[in-house]
Amino acid sequence: MEDFIFSLNATVPVFLVIVLGFVLRKIGLLNEEFARVGDKLTFRVTLPVLLFTQLSTVDWSESFDGRFFLFCVVATCVSFGLIYGLSWLILRDRHTIGTYAMVSFRGSAAVLGIAFVSNIYNGSVGFAPLMIVAVVPFYNLFSVLALAISARKEDNVKFSVRSVAFEVVTNPLILAVLLALPAAQFHWTELPGMTIPFKFLTSVGNMATPLALLVLGAGFEHKEAVAKARLVLSAALIKLVLLPAVFVPAAVWLGFRNEQLLAIAVMLASPTTVACYIMAKNMKNDSALASGTVLAATVLSPLTITALVFILRVCGYI
Repeated sequence: MEDFIFSLNATVPVFLVIVLGFVLRKIGLLNEEFARVGDKLTFRVTLPVLLFTQLSTVDWSESFDGRFFLFCVVATCVSFGLIYGLSWLILRDRHTIGTYAMVSFRGSAAVLGIAFVSNIYNGSVGFAPLMIVAVVPFYNLFSVLALAISARKEDNVKFSVRSVAFEVVTNPLILAVLLALPAAQFHWTELPGMTIPFKFLTSVGNMATPLALLVLGAGFEHKEAVAKARLVLSAALIKLVLLPAVFVPAAVWLGFRNEQLLAIAVMLASPTTVACYIMAKNMKNDSALASGTVLAATVLSPLTITALVFILRVCGYI
């Protein structure tokens, strides 16, 4: 029951902020212009800053475990490859492929990962920061690739490796990751005169999640999302159930236990992140599918995450 209550406390407030954005749009306090400008502000400023502050302050070299790091990277790459390949086989609408693949594999591990591990292990974040460093760059890289290719299919633009590569390297989220990793190596927050810049960036980054959730609610295309109910539900179940069912047993078989196994489980089972909606909207992809999946995964995740944690505890793995 304690784990279930914790899951509710972690996910229900997220859902309520989305609902607030939807209600405020309905009563006229927010409008379409807010959603449009909020999308751009979140995508180009607050989310990249949040990513930078999260990754650039992780001192992952002290507790680096190559085996754990490699498992997180491989699980992320393999899950995306399988989902993206399956999407090409089963989806007729090529414009939907990029969004479907992204929302099916990309979770809010950076937001929920540290919170879950810290709660269960009495304040110790364990291997959660190392997991975040391992997966976040690939989350962004694969998302941008998938969305860029789908956008070109929709606009009937000839596929070009050079043009897609340009979109990848100029994407604000990718740039944030590329800047954060060397900054973390040099411990930039400990350098003289960095206190004010760090506090400024932290304040800007702290706006990212609530603003993104409000924007999602205000711009939620409920009729289109309902029309895509089967895709929405299948994507949510792939993210919450199928990926953990495949990779968590593999992690157990390879000998991962306690903080390591929990970090892996949270990485795989965390609900689809709101960043998926922001990216889909800004990169001219299927934002209705993205917003619907974020909502569905957020609502279902307290049940699925709690069930996963309960099973791992009963088996004595965490």
